[in-house]
This record gives sequence, structure tokens and C-alpha cells, in this order.
Amino acid sequence: MFLSSLMALAAVLIMGVISPGPSFIYVARNAVARSRTHGLVTALGTGAGAAIFSIMAMLGLQKVLTAVPEMFIGLKVAGGLYLLWLGYKIYRGAAQSMDFAAGGMAAEHSLLKTFRDGLYTQLSNPKTALVFASIFTALLPERIPLAFYYIVPLMSFVIDVSWYSLVALVLSSARPRGVYLRMKRKIDIVTATVLGALGLRLIATSLSK
Repeated sequence: MFLSSLMALAAVLIMGVISPGPSFIYVARNAVARSRTHGLVTALGTGAGAAIFSIMAMLGLQKVLTAVPEMFIGLKVAGGLYLLWLGYKIYRGAAQSMDFAAGGMAAEHSLLKTFRDGLYTQLSNPKTALVFASIFTALLPERIPLAFYYIVPLMSFVIDVSWYSLVALVLSSARPRGVYLRMKRKIDIVTATVLGALGLRLIATSLSK
């Protein structure tokens, strides 16, 4: 029974992680615009965020946010503002050229900052926490074994990192990077616009209720 619960949970998490969202956009951009290493480190950050969400979900975050709706609204607004800020940073650098041979853009952004940005991007949407909580409520046994508190966050981390590492490896190859260099300004503007729109939508939905 416990094994079947874990398998069902893994299947749902895999389907969820392959759906494009802010994390996918940011991992893809870092892999293409900075380096393969930056893309992989971003994936580690998003994986850490997924593990945190799974821990929070198992500890009953859904009940807390339902009981204190103001907290949920505040988290959504904060997440939306972070996505807006991220979009602004990308837009501001859209016109800047880069020299991969000199490691220009990669050198400007440390791996620690890259990990942090991946983590924050994953955590920017608290709705994901509720999705985790809903999935866990539906698929995990009522009495959660102690081992699950270690296995499930690790599984969430591995699934998230595996998918986004694949994205980083594919998109950091020579051909995608060449396309990015030729169309950098347009791609960065589109990326910034999408992240900004997601941020505005997050804020708007939080304030409309």
C-alpha cells in the first residue's frame, strides 16, 4: 500500500513538473544565456524549492493557509512581486551583448546567486504549496509513516532536478545557444514579459478575492 502511494505520488509529480511555468523559463534562460553549469545549478535551486514545498505540505500548510487567508494572499503578492522583479532584471539586460568565450555573463552571476534565484523562483508561487498539499492529501495514507517525511521530499527533489537538468543539458548545447545569441534581445524581452505577466496575474488573483 505504501509503495503504491509513493508510485502514484511520483507519477503526479512528474506530470506536474513537465508543465511549463516560471521555473522552466528561468532554467531554460540560464542554460542558454549563461552556461550549462548555471542551468544545472538553477535546477538544483528549483529542486530544493520542491522539497521545501513537499515538507510544508506534509506538515499541514494547507490547513494553516485555509485558516489564515490573509497569509495566503500576502504570500501570493510577495511571489508576484518577485516574478515582476525577475522580469525587470532580464528586460534591463536585454540589450546587453555577451561574450561566452570570456565568460562574461556567467562571471557576472555567481553559482550561489544562481541557486538562490532558482529556489526563489520555485517558491514564488504559494499556490504550488496548495497543489502539493492537495496531491499529498489525496494520495498519501491517512497515517503517514515516519520514513515518508524523508522519502517524499527527497523524491520531490530528485524528480524536479532530473527534469530541469535535462532541460538545461538540452538547451545549453551549441545550436540553441547560437539561436539565442542571434535573437537575444527579442528572447529576453519575451521572457521578461512572460515572467512579468505571471507575476501580475498572481497579484491580481490574490487581490480579487
